[in-house]
Amino acid sequence: MKQSILPIVFIYFLACTHVFIGQETPPLQEQQLLFEEYLGYVKQHHPLLKQANLNLTIGEAYLLKARGGFDPKIEVDYDRKKFKNIEYYDQLNAAFKIPTWYGVEFKANFEQNSGEFLNPNLTVPEDGLYSAGVSFSLAQGLLINDRMAMLKKAKFFREQTKAERDLIVNELIFEAAKTYFEWVEATNEQKIYRNYLENALIRFNGIKRSIEVGDKAAIDSTEARITFQNRKLSLEAATLKRQKAALKISNYLWVNDIPMELRDNVLPVMPEVTTLETSLMLEGITDTEALITAHPKMRSLDYKIKSLKVDRNLKRNKLLPKLNLQYNFLSTTYDQISKFNTANYKSGLTFSTPLFLRKERGELRLAKAKIQDMRFERASTSLSIQNKMRAATTEIASLEKQNTLINTIVTDYTALVTAEERKFSLGESSLFLINSREKSLINARLKENSLKVKLLSSNAGLFNAAGLNVDTAIE
Repeated sequence: MKQSILPIVFIYFLACTHVFIGQETPPLQEQQLLFEEYLGYVKQHHPLLKQANLNLTIGEAYLLKARGGFDPKIEVDYDRKKFKNIEYYDQLNAAFKIPTWYGVEFKANFEQNSGEFLNPNLTVPEDGLYSAGVSFSLAQGLLINDRMAMLKKAKFFREQTKAERDLIVNELIFEAAKTYFEWVEATNEQKIYRNYLENALIRFNGIKRSIEVGDKAAIDSTEARITFQNRKLSLEAATLKRQKAALKISNYLWVNDIPMELRDNVLPVMPEVTTLETSLMLEGITDTEALITAHPKMRSLDYKIKSLKVDRNLKRNKLLPKLNLQYNFLSTTYDQISKFNTANYKSGLTFSTPLFLRKERGELRLAKAKIQDMRFERASTSLSIQNKMRAATTEIASLEKQNTLINTIVTDYTALVTAEERKFSLGESSLFLINSREKSLINARLKENSLKVKLLSSNAGLFNAAGLNVDTAIE
């Protein structure tokens, strides 16, 4: 008799409990935030990306500053001295200079001087004297000088800032993706505990009903109540975990420089691996060497080395003596080129060099040491990137196998629980066996959820290790 009543009671309370749950205050309609949409918000609105874009502005500013060393210049020098109605001197010297890439500078000059105590070598015609000429360095400063070095280094620095910006973007996308996957894991964990909490409640109510009709002893409800309370506790912990993950996600959601906060009804969707590969540009990754060479960190180090080489060449050039020559054609008029000839000219030569060159040799040694130090860092970084990519690839392959295995395990555990529930409805099993089977199934589903998220995170780790970049829309 007891065996015939029990299935009816079980089905009755199953229906009643679902009606009871359905009559609760309905929650807000659920909305989904897809991974691609989320990544779009991050790439377009996150302030850190806009901050990273300032690196490009800084690089362009340094380049503009360096190009200023080749700007034409106008110089005007006017001196006058008058004392006790005596004009000692009245001197005007105006010049227009055009510096060029090598150590050559073109110069046009106008000079007009007068006065009772004027230095004789400053005497010029009454209407002034025009000159046009060139000055250049024959040794130090001919092939490379401070202006040339500064401009070359500024160009390398601009490219270096691009690489560093790409590195910042890559790291941000990686951290944002990991945070989304944590949110997915916490949300799915909450769903798992909520679903199996309903099962525990159904069985608990069924046992209580059986006790009321005298089919079971009062002590039989203890196990069902313990199982229900444990799952309720697990659900509360999972809910807290999801809320914390949602708050963490909010750190990456901005719109028009305003931080956004997720509502409780917004839920993530676990992306497919193929979708993730498309979003993170992981499709067709095979050439490891090319990826290492194109890595933002490697590009940054390469440009640093190039900049240091320019500095080394400049220091090496300073070992040469200073030998500067200037030659100017002179004329009283400026509008007739034929007036400038070799008969009227002003020229000069300067020469200087330290005897021991200790300062110059010391600076050259320091420049060479810096290059060697940077090369060591580059070699170490290259190996580190290569190993990280290998580790990420190996982890992905292992996790794919683990996911296949856990899927089979979940399927088998589900079949066991279903069979045990059928036997229970026929009175051939016990609540203890159902709970035991279902506990194993819950653990398997949690493991399945965790492994799926780990696989996604490993793909994101490969994206980070390879230094890949995604298209960004930064205003």
